[in-house]
Amino acid sequence: MRSLSPEEKELWQLVASTIRPLSRDQPAPLPVAEKPREILVKPRGRIPAPKQPPAVPARRDSIAGRTLDGSWDKRLGAGDVAPDAVLDLHGMNLDTAWTAIDRALERATMRGDRVLLLITGHHRPGDPPVQRGRIRAAVHDWLAASRHAPHIAAVRGAHRWHGGGGSLYLILRRRKPTAR
Repeated sequence: MRSLSPEEKELWQLVASTIRPLSRDQPAPLPVAEKPREILVKPRGRIPAPKQPPAVPARRDSIAGRTLDGSWDKRLGAGDVAPDAVLDLHGMNLDTAWTAIDRALERATMRGDRVLLLITGHHRPGDPPVQRGRIRAAVHDWLAASRHAPHIAAVRGAHRWHGGGGSLYLILRRRKPTAR
């Protein structure tokens, strides 16, 4: 350990002279202000229930949260469902992807397809100006706002055989037979 230079000693003496030793005595308690007395009045009659905060209106029916019966979920989880149609959105911008989804859903509902495999690509974060994963981020909102939303029974993540996290199964409702 080195010794202090004359300038450092002088500075240390200056600092040490400003130090007050800690007292070992307990500090005196601070005076406590008296709280105002509360006057309790017993209400007469019926007590109204406390008001509930207003309910926040739901955005739209979340397609991702719709339920299927257990057999569908088991088959989807095991990869035992073969898609009736496939739509690959790679290389598309937001506008062309929206148009392609709308047209694919139109064709699938007209044909009576039950499962549409939608390949969106994995979300890969990137720095601007390259923005990646915008289609994947918007697809659930698109489907909920789509004119085809009533025809979609559920949306589920695809099995890894069909693209895993980069793909979605769109399970469509059965088409009701039309009367002729």
